[in-house]
Amino acid sequence: MYVGSDDGVYRVSTDATERVLPSGRVMRLDRFASVEGLFAATRTGLYRSLDGDSWTGLGVPRGAVYSVGADGDGRLYAGTRPAHLHAAETLDGETTAWREVESLQTVPSRGAWRLPRHENLAQVRDVHVDGERLVVGVEVGGVHVTADGRTWADRTPDPDVHELHVVRPGTYAAATGDGLYRSTDAGRSWTRLDDALAQGYFRSVHAHDGTLFAGGALSNSSTWEDDDADPALVAVRDGATDPVPVPYPDETVTGMTVDDGALVVVTHRGHLLRRTEDGWSTAGRVPTAGEVTGRYTPVVPG
Repeated sequence: MYVGSDDGVYRVSTDATERVLPSGRVMRLDRFASVEGLFAATRTGLYRSLDGDSWTGLGVPRGAVYSVGADGDGRLYAGTRPAHLHAAETLDGETTAWREVESLQTVPSRGAWRLPRHENLAQVRDVHVDGERLVVGVEVGGVHVTADGRTWADRTPDPDVHELHVVRPGTYAAATGDGLYRSTDAGRSWTRLDDALAQGYFRSVHAHDGTLFAGGALSNSSTWEDDDADPALVAVRDGATDPVPVPYPDETVTGMTVDDGALVVVTHRGHLLRRTEDGWSTAGRVPTAGEVTGRYTPVVPG
């Protein structure tokens, strides 16, 4: 498995952990069917690796890259901090010059995309291509969708979007600072899923085998070392939202993926866990050397 941490990308197994990319804090790790390679969106730029060992910086104009996406034609998208969106074509494996998707700056709510504790800035946390739609999740700014690249529809369940997950075409899940939400109509309407839970701050969300899993806590990551942080992994299925016990109950799940039919999660303290019908097993450990505040641990299969 490849896991992003505070100081780069690690290759992790049950018996070895190796840092393969020294970088700033890793915000997203992704692979795409239309573009070869593993992509790491980090605070020091966007990188690609074809073999998991050597990495190339892709030269996104704004250095702090928080998200990466790709369409079926091999066009790459990079979301940054401050909240801008850039696009580039890929030809024969090479990335052409980036251009800004300037229309995102014309969204009517754009002037309100800020929080004082975020230095009055926002970041594009996720960018997805859903059929003909381009969908972005912005922290703090919400969910926005365009079908033509020129005009955007505001489809925000909560402006503090931490992770936006496309479950299948037109069905989205959003882990936000004020709730866990699901939409089955491309964001036109949302259902809140956490009303019965004490936890209302969600950092990660992923679908697996008909169940939506989400990692949450009582409050933001500055509180996660408190004795009463009360983090939880929850599962949403058939209209019910229930806690899922994990081996480290005081750790927040900050990254998830599916590998070989199993749910894989990483906690904010770097425990890599695999869940099968037989229960949880430890799949490795990744260093988490930085401060807890703001930590993400994205994970993808090797």
